[in-house]
Amino acid sequence: MELLWGAFAAANVGVILLATRWETIPFHLVWVSLSLLYGFRAWTVRGTVVTLAVVSAVTAAALVFTVVRGHEQLDEVAEVPLMAAMFVAMAWHARRYRAATEEVRRLAESEHRLLERQRGFIRDASHELRTPITVARGHAELIARTPDPQAARDARVLLDELLTLERISERLLLLATAEGPEPLSLAPVRAADLVQALARRWVPTAARRWEVVAFVDGVILADGERLALALDALVENAVQYTEEGDRIRIAGRREGEDLLIEVADTGPGIPPEQLPRIFERFARADPGRSRRAGGTGLGLSIAKAVVEAHGGWVSAESEPGGWTVFRVRLPIRREDRRAPRPDGSLSSPTRPAGGVGTTAGSAPPRSSTA
Repeated sequence: MELLWGAFAAANVGVILLATRWETIPFHLVWVSLSLLYGFRAWTVRGTVVTLAVVSAVTAAALVFTVVRGHEQLDEVAEVPLMAAMFVAMAWHARRYRAATEEVRRLAESEHRLLERQRGFIRDASHELRTPITVARGHAELIARTPDPQAARDARVLLDELLTLERISERLLLLATAEGPEPLSLAPVRAADLVQALARRWVPTAARRWEVVAFVDGVILADGERLALALDALVENAVQYTEEGDRIRIAGRREGEDLLIEVADTGPGIPPEQLPRIFERFARADPGRSRRAGGTGLGLSIAKAVVEAHGGWVSAESEPGGWTVFRVRLPIRREDRRAPRPDGSLSSPTRPAGGVGTTAGSAPPRSSTA
């Protein structure tokens, strides 16, 4: 590019020297093309100074030559320092922009390295915590069997705290692996089976008015274990923030080429100012809740990380005094939407008789109470 520009500039200088009426057009073409070239190259300070000095000297000499020949006025030579000053200002701004861009890139790389170290630390710490927690639980369980009532009560409190610590450790490990580069173990999963399995796991666990609707067909490629944990986190959140008699709805439906899963509840709702940060780590919609009632604050962030790792997204809506709805959207397989057989192959499309809309235990499809 520099060689091409040099030939172009030399041709214009030749026009200045040989032509009698050139109206300073070749002169300006040399400087404008130099500015364009610098915008692409942004040479070093030394290279810029040398180039500027050579172009200034050559164009000034050409102008003086034309003045001596009487083809131009002497005041035309004043344009050389003016063009040089404009080029210096342009070069200064270009170098500032380049330095700012390099600083942003450096900070991004540093943040990326820090994030990778943080994930590595969380994975290592979660693994290392498993052994001491297991040992402590074993001793606490032995103490809980003692005939001393006070010691037994203290041991049960200790067991509860150790279970909480174990749950936090497991969720931290899951969060680190979900956000890390580890590949998902993808396999075909029927959308209806995914929703029904979620209901079977949770409907018997809490005295809520459960409603399960899964009129959905299609197959998604998913890591079944991780995706089940993500959906469990959403239902667990609904159970934690509701009481006996409140309603929880688990629904699955198809929207275009996507599977949409909704987990909704009639709990206290989420304040509008808390919605933007509800999926952050350790965030809770109600900071006044105790840890035991509010959970670890990791469930929703785990759900978000796992769903996004599957190429989907999760969102939340809440109306105080009304429904709080969490939505998970996942892409349905486009190349083959047939249901998977147990051996991993795909059969022809199937749909359960009467549609899919039952709770655990083959309860009616709507408003069934556990």
